[in-house]
Amino acid sequence: MNRVIDYIIDEADDGLRIEQYLRRKGYSGQNLAEIKRMPKSVLVNGEHYYMKQELNTGDHLSIHICETKCSEKIPPIQIPLDIVYEDEDIIVINKPAGMPIHPSLNNYTNSMANALAWYYQEQGKPFIFRCCNRLDRDTSGLTVVAKHLVSGNILSDMVRRRDIHREYLAIVRGHVSPEAGTINAPLARKPGTIIERTVDWEQGETAITHYRLIEERNGHSLVSLRLETGRTHQIRIHMKYLGYPLIGDYLYNPDMEYIGRQALHSHRLSFTHPITGKPMEFTAPLPKDMEKVLI
Repeated sequence: MNRVIDYIIDEADDGLRIEQYLRRKGYSGQNLAEIKRMPKSVLVNGEHYYMKQELNTGDHLSIHICETKCSEKIPPIQIPLDIVYEDEDIIVINKPAGMPIHPSLNNYTNSMANALAWYYQEQGKPFIFRCCNRLDRDTSGLTVVAKHLVSGNILSDMVRRRDIHREYLAIVRGHVSPEAGTINAPLARKPGTIIERTVDWEQGETAITHYRLIEERNGHSLVSLRLETGRTHQIRIHMKYLGYPLIGDYLYNPDMEYIGRQALHSHRLSFTHPITGKPMEFTAPLPKDMEKVLI
């Protein structure tokens, strides 16, 4: 991807070296090393500068990102994408259930990454896959992908700092009681399997989920869930631990009467834009297979 990022230096940053200024903007050391190797990558007032040179108030700093490589193990495949938002730095996608995020041994050509590789190939643009909030194959909804190395690094840091806020919608049988609360139960890999997870009070990693009942219809409850942590299968296990496992969950509750996949949807995604600093919020409506359960 090619991207030019422009900055105007204000008084608070007067005298900083370029590398210091960029680190304050969220660039990693690896980002700076890669940008150094790119042609004409750092310009100040139209002139080439080195990373150790100083900036002055009012300077116009331009960072030219030129990535020419592609993710070699992701073949481009023509698959429709529901693109909710796109700019020069990020792309937000409403992923359907049944689509893996990235290729694997048994899903080499039907992932969201394959679809994005095709999408950018058609535009004549190189593509390196940098997904920042991964979803399980059968979980639908919003996910954000970075379009270049700088936005990718900043978004990854935001994930680690828990600055990307996610709200999910899930469906369970019966009436959830209490109707709102917080589940704080550590999670670990279940002994004897590489896939399943379980609550483990001795060796598990911290996992916190906030939940709230939205409505009850047709013998089922629609629940809103907000994550403080992003452990594997966190919502699925936490709701089972509460006593209300998600319907359609082949691993933890194979209740397939109304739906053939875990009834879980990434409904809302909010974060600060990695480059502009503007607040961003996106929502994706409940998919039809989950809607039908509540009718």
